[in-house]
Amino acid sequence: MFKRKSMFLLLAVFASVVFIITGCGNNDSSDNAESNSSDKESNETRTVTDAMGHEVEIPANPKNVLASYLEDNLVALDITPVAQWSVNNGSPQGYLQDSLKDVQTIDSTLPFEAVASVKPDLIIMDSASMVEGDKYEQYNKIAPTYVMGTEENGDWRKELQTMGEIFGKEDEAQKALDDYDAKAADAKEQIQGAIGDESAAAIWLVGGQLYIVSENLSSGAVLYGDLGITVPEGVKEISESATANWNPVSLEQLAEMDVDHLFLINSDEGDGSEILDDPLLANVPAIKDGNVYKYDKETSWLYTGPIANEQIVDDAVESLVK
Repeated sequence: MFKRKSMFLLLAVFASVVFIITGCGNNDSSDNAESNSSDKESNETRTVTDAMGHEVEIPANPKNVLASYLEDNLVALDITPVAQWSVNNGSPQGYLQDSLKDVQTIDSTLPFEAVASVKPDLIIMDSASMVEGDKYEQYNKIAPTYVMGTEENGDWRKELQTMGEIFGKEDEAQKALDDYDAKAADAKEQIQGAIGDESAAAIWLVGGQLYIVSENLSSGAVLYGDLGITVPEGVKEISESATANWNPVSLEQLAEMDVDHLFLINSDEGDGSEILDDPLLANVPAIKDGNVYKYDKETSWLYTGPIANEQIVDDAVESLVK
């Protein structure tokens, strides 16, 4: 790799011979040592127990991780997955694409053949529902499979901490949590100073149907839990029996809500104004007073995690603090 000049041919020849005998030999030895060390590292594993009680033998340093719908946590820990979750023939989580634009997509249903094709060395599943029946055994044949939680909507904080433990990045996970909590606390103070005890709700328009976020899940946990915004009675009522992040809400139900601010996440064509122009909704305070804030499906409002939630906090401050 290095070129050397010599004043004398004899010295050059001698130096070359010495280099071949000593230098190359040392490099071979060094290369072999590095190769052996690398092989040893790649073959090392450790056993951990997942939320379902599986004893999972995972690589000490996973390189090709598939963690569908948990990519937010990976990106927060500076880990790039081997493939990313998507719907509708390759539509990924738009808000993460600054970090994942070069990562191939995989269908959200995780077909076995598709999973095998990306050659993961570790598979992490968000919940037990993703491995129902014999799915766990099938995935585990492809690569060691770790199930994050038994609930369908797990606590994102615990998930991030678990990710930190899996990858030996506990400190990074804790820092991400601390940074988020500090950001949310500052935003909460700003928002309460701006709107006091006024209420807010997040609604999602998709396929002509409106859904409203649950009080304690997804962006609802951010709005009401982290930012301390008042929960409308209508949201409380729907959340009491809800198990999903987003639940159907009729125009009649929305019309009866005494809500001061509305965040509209629109997955349909246009900006969603048409549905809010319905005469039924004319007396909803947020609509009547022009306090409707519109976001498209590429934003993070439909997701959860340290990055998604930070962006929701930013959006809430931008919308509510004038």
